[in-house]
Amino acid sequence: MARIAITGATGLIGRALTASLAGDGHEVVRVVRGPGAGSDVRWDPAGGTIDAAGLEGLDAVVHLAGEPIGAARWSDAVRRRIMDSRARGTDLLARTLAGLERPPAVLVSCSAVGFYGDRGADELTEDAPAGDDFLARVCVVWEEAADPARAAGIRVVHPRTGVVIAKDGPLIDKVELPFRLGVGGRVGSGRQWVPWISLHDEVAALRFLVDTPLEGPVNLVGPTPADNRELTRALGKVLRRPTVFPIPPLAVRALYGEMGVTLATISQRVLPTRLLAAGFRFRHTTIQEALAEAFARPAAA
Repeated sequence: MARIAITGATGLIGRALTASLAGDGHEVVRVVRGPGAGSDVRWDPAGGTIDAAGLEGLDAVVHLAGEPIGAARWSDAVRRRIMDSRARGTDLLARTLAGLERPPAVLVSCSAVGFYGDRGADELTEDAPAGDDFLARVCVVWEEAADPARAAGIRVVHPRTGVVIAKDGPLIDKVELPFRLGVGGRVGSGRQWVPWISLHDEVAALRFLVDTPLEGPVNLVGPTPADNRELTRALGKVLRRPTVFPIPPLAVRALYGEMGVTLATISQRVLPTRLLAAGFRFRHTTIQEALAEAFARPAAA
């Protein structure tokens, strides 16, 4: 069994990945900022400190930590936290791993589909160039910050994750209430592409990247692209609510500012080209399937 460290282990993806690995008998080492327990490794990305000894002899590291991009309006201070948490945290981790006597074989250092910027209906594989907006610049810096580990011979892979479909995920937590109230609908024209992936497939893909000799960027998105109209219809069907009220972007801006407008109207038709070519099999191939599982009622005990 493997010994795998995870940063961001208390987040949505981190919790699910930890449970999946531990359930299969792997040893999970959480890299935490607060008080730890057991084999937890302490670090302070902002302060530039980390317990390097606790990272010796690992098989792999999955780096998920970073300031959430959709938790608050993008003030100048929030923008700095989003950028700095990724740049400083990744650089600290990569330099530390590079300097170990027994470094891990692989660093799965997360990125996001924000790398591509707003690209309309263009089909985006991993070869597509970076965009030029705020999130694209964040992703470029985020990926480059892992260079010290790469230079030291550690296999570095960058999962460019899409919108994770989960009950408490970064999209559902904002749209569930209006949809349940019967006032949900497409945003603007609804023609903007939403690069989605189910939480189950996100975790499975991260584990796949640990075990498969891929390196560099790998898109972690579902195999069947969906636009906002399709997502709206699917969510209405799952929640059994009408979806006849279009939501103007101005209303989104009033509620969430630039952050909300960017995340709700940006169009990215991202394809999981390298993941499929490497043999990964998705459990959820459509947005309808992903939403149905996210809102499935737990089985009675």
